[in-house]
Amino acid sequence: MDIITTLGLVIAWASLIGSVVIEGIEGGSGVNVSMFVKMGPILLVFGGTFGAAMIGLTKEEVMAIPSHIKKAFFNSGANCPDIIKMLVNFSRQVRRDGLLVLEKQTKSITNEFMRKGVQLLVDGVDMNHIRLIMETDIIFLKQRHAESQDFFSKLGGFSPTLGIIGTVMGLVNMLSNLSDPSTMGPAIASAFIATLYGVSMANLVYLPIANKLKKISANEVIERRIMLEGLLSIQAGDNPRIIEERLLSFIAPKQRDEGRSKKGAAAKEAK
Repeated sequence: MDIITTLGLVIAWASLIGSVVIEGIEGGSGVNVSMFVKMGPILLVFGGTFGAAMIGLTKEEVMAIPSHIKKAFFNSGANCPDIIKMLVNFSRQVRRDGLLVLEKQTKSITNEFMRKGVQLLVDGVDMNHIRLIMETDIIFLKQRHAESQDFFSKLGGFSPTLGIIGTVMGLVNMLSNLSDPSTMGPAIASAFIATLYGVSMANLVYLPIANKLKKISANEVIERRIMLEGLLSIQAGDNPRIIEERLLSFIAPKQRDEGRSKKGAAAKEAK
């Protein structure tokens, strides 16, 4: 589980609920949770938001929504330092025993992109064709990820609007029943519950998930770029030390010691 996503949502919603409690206590009205639970606004804001966002999707994209949500909370992406160590290890094996030695590695590689690249190397595919095939894979990966991000961005756009619609409906209902002025205060407060739902869900759920998916996508693209450049360098017969230093430039300085192989680290200390 990606604890950061879960922790962020917990902190955000705890802050919202805490502020409601504090406002109630300081205002002298006490904490009345029931006044914030209205089935009409819930149906309009939640149902209307998802319905409006789904209009622009295909059946396959709708079916993929749960997997997008799961990815935001259970991101099991590869680790860049580990990828670099693997590629440097491959380069040393190839330098010693030739490209065909990697054929034994294909079954143990769990990452599909890496496995495909290694298989292309073993099959003796031209460097330009390998780059074209794998670059195309990265392009369409970004496109698929953009579609999932766009869905949650749309939810974040529709949700406040549906909340405003719910508020307007509540105010219209109130204004049509002005026979008892004493009910105006509670009616107005109730009308604004829909706006609270819409704005809260947009800014505390939908848009943060869209941003999280965007970050996950960017990291996955970097991981694949490292794999691509590493495999092409191996095919070109570059020195493992050069490959290692080149790939380490893709990651943050704080991660580079983690990604550096023991031999590379020893050589650096010797200098």
